[in-house]
Amino acid sequence: MTNTHIRIGILGSAGYTGGELLRLLLRHPKVEITFAHSNSNAGKPIASVHRDLVGDTDLCFSADFQHEVDLVFLCVGHGEARKLLTEIGLPNTVKIIDLSQDFRLEANAAFGERHFVYGLPELQKATIQQSSNVANPGCFATAIQLALLPLAQAGWLRETHVTGITGSTGAGQSLHATQHFAWRTNNISAYKTLTHQHLGEIRQSLGHLQEHVPPVHFIPWRGDFARGIFASACVPFEGSLDDAIALYTGYYQEHPFTHLSPEPIDLKQVVNTNKCLLYLEKIDNQLVIHSAIDNLLKGASGQAVQNMNLMFGWEETAGLQLKASNF
Repeated sequence: MTNTHIRIGILGSAGYTGGELLRLLLRHPKVEITFAHSNSNAGKPIASVHRDLVGDTDLCFSADFQHEVDLVFLCVGHGEARKLLTEIGLPNTVKIIDLSQDFRLEANAAFGERHFVYGLPELQKATIQQSSNVANPGCFATAIQLALLPLAQAGWLRETHVTGITGSTGAGQSLHATQHFAWRTNNISAYKTLTHQHLGEIRQSLGHLQEHVPPVHFIPWRGDFARGIFASACVPFEGSLDDAIALYTGYYQEHPFTHLSPEPIDLKQVVNTNKCLLYLEKIDNQLVIHSAIDNLLKGASGQAVQNMNLMFGWEETAGLQLKASNF
């Protein structure tokens, strides 16, 4: 299907990840959006909800699940994807990329005759290329795994301590007390200390590369900005900084979106892009790996489009040559 346009459906397209998919796919050279589903906005123009798309599309949200598509993106809440697939009964010929956490763990990866593979291209690109069903990784999971995968592949991963801060879009569109502007602005707080739901998929991925996975201790923070993730991991490391740089450069040389920076990184370098930037520091016997991504792109919808490109044999970067807003 290298030279063929495909038909796309998006379920749950009024939220943050659905909106980002619409923005990306409207400009993708190989796809046609057949329907964008939203129960709460059925019949409304897409641009009346995603206001930045005024002038870009005349499509309206649909309440129907149309089966005449080649691929469906599931942008519904955690726990809802499995229910929705049961309800709509997609033919097995339709490929699926799910952005929820419903199918990420191998214990939950089966659905009828379907089996979902974990969609982190930097971990298992060849498997994704052969798959029809992909479970898109979580946003914090993406940032942290990309910081640790080279160490695990070399068998050098040791007990790890991670802190990470995320923007308010990471919590979705539903309004909670910690989402209000008056609470969030000029504020920061920790949450789900050492118990974050992405730890399971992180350990699972690291276990594909290193037989014994040491503990990963993770403290996430809520930031007072809209989008982006900045994570810092601290790992005992016996080699030199040059050894670490060589290890990371070698691991990511065939991966177009993950880059090792020679200079300290910041969030603005990656927001509005599908990049992950990494920066390494060696202090005493500790290697510190800083990792920055956009939680809605490389941490969600951008990575989903990257997976779609791999599944259909296209250039991995198609539709994802995006520009950061660095000032």
